[in-house]
Amino acid sequence: MAAVGALALGACGGGDGKSDPPQGAESSPQARPPVALPRLDGEKLEVAAVWTGPEQANFTKVLKEFEKRTGATVTFVPAQDPIVTFLGTKIAGGQPPDVALLPQVGALTAAVQNKWVQPVGPEAKAQLDANYADGWKKLGAVGGTQYGVYYKAANKSLIWYNAKAFKAAGVEPPKTWKELVQAADTLSASGTPAVSVAGADGWTLTDWFENVYLSQAGPQKYDQLAKHEIKWTDESVKQALTTLGELFGRKDFLAGGASGALATEFPKSVTQTFTGGDRPAGAMVFEGDFVAVNIAQTEAKVGQDALVFNFPAVGAKPPVISGGDVAVALKPSKGAQALLTFLASPDAGEIQAREGGFISANKAVDPGAYPNPIQRDIAKALIAAGDDFRFDMSDQAPAAFGGTPGAGEWKALQDFLANPSDVAGTQARLEADAAKAYGN
Repeated sequence: MAAVGALALGACGGGDGKSDPPQGAESSPQARPPVALPRLDGEKLEVAAVWTGPEQANFTKVLKEFEKRTGATVTFVPAQDPIVTFLGTKIAGGQPPDVALLPQVGALTAAVQNKWVQPVGPEAKAQLDANYADGWKKLGAVGGTQYGVYYKAANKSLIWYNAKAFKAAGVEPPKTWKELVQAADTLSASGTPAVSVAGADGWTLTDWFENVYLSQAGPQKYDQLAKHEIKWTDESVKQALTTLGELFGRKDFLAGGASGALATEFPKSVTQTFTGGDRPAGAMVFEGDFVAVNIAQTEAKVGQDALVFNFPAVGAKPPVISGGDVAVALKPSKGAQALLTFLASPDAGEIQAREGGFISANKAVDPGAYPNPIQRDIAKALIAAGDDFRFDMSDQAPAAFGGTPGAGEWKALQDFLANPSDVAGTQARLEADAAKAYGN
């Protein structure tokens, strides 16, 4: 996965204003037959996911194509976080959706333990075997049984920046954490707050922490903390929080200060970075490749006005963390299995890839389907990485700790954003909540 960052950086450092090459210009897609799907005339399916706005709209285009090919009628059901609670309510009421897309590994494990989900059928399994690296298949399995299809992947180690704001301040993309703090100081001194932080959405803060922690503490410690084999009171966590506090502790670095950051939801954190010309509310915003979906809601052009660099190295190597959404069948129906088969095929991935803000772990997806060189190279590097990646830590945790708004890690890190000097108190709260959620 180290290649993901390197290729992403190489793809987008220029911003020379040249138009993107036409779709397919960088590849020669092989002629292949569409994935075989059964006729499902008259069948009605419901698909639940936590996606909203343009992400939901783009996925709906995938569902429309499934309807066209099968004759089924598919309804998208907006879910709330934590999705395990949402699904539990639906199942208790006797109205589960046919398919759900789960944003956390912990949610998949909980759904299997609750006996809510069906194993992947042979047709979908064949698509997985043909199109996915073993690492992604293993993430969709529990106890050796395949339950899920990782339809959507993400590189969550990217920082997007306003090219005009950087140019006005005379700042270059940093490669180390020290350089990032120096760049933030220069940007803020120029009159533009350095970073737009989506503090209202606790999941973004977990991603900040994880990138600092992986680079500084290393992969072995990362894996141990992800499984709660070491405590959150460990010295390595103290070091990571202290480092993160170098950024969060400077109110002039944050768009709107700490209070403004805590009131900013993710979509706004992006759009306010790419509006206002060279004087945006914030010059940079951290998050994954899916940021491009929200940039598309502004007049900024990815690759020209909106550029991206790797999350800077805090330790010896820059971090690269992946995330993703796994599709599972909640009903033992022909339609649910057919939709999993479609989502595991390159046909579905290419539809959403063309819309932007989407990366597929499916190695058969044509790179030419991606709408710009930035996303194209991020996707190609993700595929080239094979099994060598680290998955989002909070998404591996029990949902009560790593995936619940206003609780667990989300709330502890929001409190830390409000008071970055309280490292010990933050560690104590994290450990207490983790011990309760993990049961150890």
